[in-house]
Amino acid sequence: MPNKHALIVLSLVAAALGTASLLTATRTPEPVVSLAEVNHAQVWATTLPDLAQQPRPIKQWQGKVLVLNFWAPWCPPCRKEIPGFMNLQARLGGKGLQIVGVALDDIDKVRAYVDETGMDYPILLGDMKAVELGQAAGNRLGGLPYSVVFDRQGKAVATLVGEVSESRLESLVQPLL
Repeated sequence: MPNKHALIVLSLVAAALGTASLLTATRTPEPVVSLAEVNHAQVWATTLPDLAQQPRPIKQWQGKVLVLNFWAPWCPPCRKEIPGFMNLQARLGGKGLQIVGVALDDIDKVRAYVDETGMDYPILLGDMKAVELGQAAGNRLGGLPYSVVFDRQGKAVATLVGEVSESRLESLVQPLL
């Protein structure tokens, strides 16, 4: 029969492992960073309207480290990641970072959310053309949020499906600046 001390230690280790796995399971996981197949020519040739309904070509941001973020105001993970994007734009915009949001919703809903949050980076609007842009940018399943990181040469270096934290995105863009 095992001694009482060994049983207590084993019980404590088992409890600690169970707690650790429970905590891990309840945290929101970071998105997997991969590189989906991106149709660079189609992405850079796309023009979408901004909130003032003015056409904005994606190519106007070539030469910058571009984060193209597909989102919608009704999407909880999108809403959660936006403050981090705003912080990064404020801190790293002067070093060449440009975040551009591509909103997939009605202009009035997007404008209301942008006004409410004070989003300070360019927001483009789109219906089917934005969906096509997302597919060209590698988002074959159409999930939101979805982000693509482009280097200064215009080459996609990472695609992210799901909510991304400010620190994770910064770790991806900082070496490119």
